[in-house]
Amino acid sequence: MPSKTTERAPVERPGRGPHRRGPFARGPFGRGPLTLRARRARTAYLFLAPALLFFAVFYYVPIADVVHTSLHTGPRADEFDGLGNYVDAFDDPAARNSFVVTLLFTVGTTVGAIVLGLGLALLVNRPLRGRALFRLALLVPYLTSVAVVGLLWRNILDPQLGILNRMLREFDLPTQQWLNTAPLTTLVVITLWQISGYTMILFLAGLQGIPEVYYEAAYLDGAGSRQRFWRITLPLLAPTTLFVAVMAVISGLQAFGQAYIITNGGPADSTDLYVFHLFNVAFRSRDFGYSSALSVLLLIVIMVFTALQMRAGRRREVRY
Repeated sequence: MPSKTTERAPVERPGRGPHRRGPFARGPFGRGPLTLRARRARTAYLFLAPALLFFAVFYYVPIADVVHTSLHTGPRADEFDGLGNYVDAFDDPAARNSFVVTLLFTVGTTVGAIVLGLGLALLVNRPLRGRALFRLALLVPYLTSVAVVGLLWRNILDPQLGILNRMLREFDLPTQQWLNTAPLTTLVVITLWQISGYTMILFLAGLQGIPEVYYEAAYLDGAGSRQRFWRITLPLLAPTTLFVAVMAVISGLQAFGQAYIITNGGPADSTDLYVFHLFNVAFRSRDFGYSSALSVLLLIVIMVFTALQMRAGRRREVRY
């Protein structure tokens, strides 16, 4: 009697899925079938391909070109100089001054962004009338371009026609040379005025993500408002604080428009931010090799600061 033929079901392999043969199930160069993990990875890379291509064309290729240019000198940056531009960067007193000024500016804006953002978030997180309008009003400066903010504050702080000194004259108070007395502090205050609304939104999202049950349990245990803030709010806001700090540091190290529009790097290079100095070297001195070396050094500094912040933030992260 003829034997009955039965179809065999696909063999299930742990972590690999059914074992099927076919042209679309083979591995590279046709050597055996693809595993389930490999097929998922291939699909993921297909979806990521447009973004990876975008980053390669508009980020990685320009970075590689800047690194290549930094190793050359001359009017057209076509004479190989090795690490000469980097040596000149460390020996240049103007570059060192701009780096110190930028560090002070970054520290001021980072600390201020965290303190002001958290304080405003705690304020607007309460059930107050018109808090939605208040949030919007604080966020509007962040949505305004740096150029508009710079022109606005340059007119406000003008020693002769500025509205701030005109108000002081109305009250018979002495006028001030705002951009000459403490120019770097003035730039820090203007920057905080612009970005505090954004950091407020970030901290507000972090506050609303903390479960209310923690506060209720602490209240039942007799913890006061200060103890709840220091023992519950701040520890659970550690990821948000880390993100705000990292973004503020990166933004501070890359600041340019404030010095370019408001102070032009003066007086006496006291607001000569690093990127503004780099801009002058590249487009006023026409030294593209040296400016490229300054750009690469800035990239390295940003990467180092970001790595240190991420490492320190992960160690202090608290989970209840």
